[in-house]
Amino acid sequence: MRVLVVGGGGREHALVWKLARSPAVTALVAAPGNPGIARHASCADVSAADLDGLLGLVARERVDLTVVGPEVPLVAGLADRLVERGHAVFGPSAAAARLEGSKAFAKDLMARHGIPTARFRTFDDAAAARRWCRELGAPLVVKADGLAAGKGAIVCATLEEADAALARCLEQREFGAAGATVVVEEFLRGEEASFFALVGGTAAVPLGSAQDHKTVFDGDRGPNTGGMGAFTPVAAMDSAAEARVMREIVEPTVAALAREGAPYRGVLYVGLMLTADGPKVIEFNVRFGDPEAQVVLPLLSGSLSQLLLAGPKPQAPGPPGSSSSRCW
Repeated sequence: MRVLVVGGGGREHALVWKLARSPAVTALVAAPGNPGIARHASCADVSAADLDGLLGLVARERVDLTVVGPEVPLVAGLADRLVERGHAVFGPSAAAARLEGSKAFAKDLMARHGIPTARFRTFDDAAAARRWCRELGAPLVVKADGLAAGKGAIVCATLEEADAALARCLEQREFGAAGATVVVEEFLRGEEASFFALVGGTAAVPLGSAQDHKTVFDGDRGPNTGGMGAFTPVAAMDSAAEARVMREIVEPTVAALAREGAPYRGVLYVGLMLTADGPKVIEFNVRFGDPEAQVVLPLLSGSLSQLLLAGPKPQAPGPPGSSSSRCW
């Protein structure tokens, strides 16, 4: 099998490193890759955001399976375009990738289907958002609705900090279109964990959990980052906790997306807060985490390529937009 890994970061290096150990993989290509990845795969000078370039690369290299690392091409519809051309891809459709592409969409989905998360409201007006902040009380969290490279969640210890965060998003437009709508939610207390599951339409299996280091300074101080290191296993995520997350969060989310016409296929990343009331969703991501992939993937036994193909078998593609797909 000839495999393309889309992306060029540490996550993609971990994916390529693991795939290179799969006996079934006869050729590995990464786009764009990096010097570390080049030790295990051929690197093509194609950006992960260049969907047309990636489609051409898949055709030229006769790729059997495309594994999409970052969220941007998934939200932009790379999986859909590959499926329309009859290519197998590991990653969700654009409709399902809204789980990460729009925090407002994800929160509304959870609210509709009773999936545990923080209390929230969504705003595009700064004055209305500030009134809700005073009703909610600090601490609280202001989140840019769209993709902001891991920088769009602003934890506010005071109402003054909340006002400033709202100004950054809605008035100064620091995050561009991604911050034109914000989610304001209650601050959850507990231990944070990242949980991963492989999903194939209506079925899901747990893959493991990890913790990453978010705040920029020691002692959990300073602004959030996109993650600066990770470890696994997570002591708080024992088998009982894992089963509860699958039962109360992963399985209902997968079922909800399928019922709403956006069946999920790929890896589902659930950012959790393990509160006194049980696990609650902080956010969803639609791909392996970075840096969590670097600690989760080396612990997986067996062939990663076979694991990624262990879901529904590839089918002949249906018309664009149909549910007959060759996504995992």
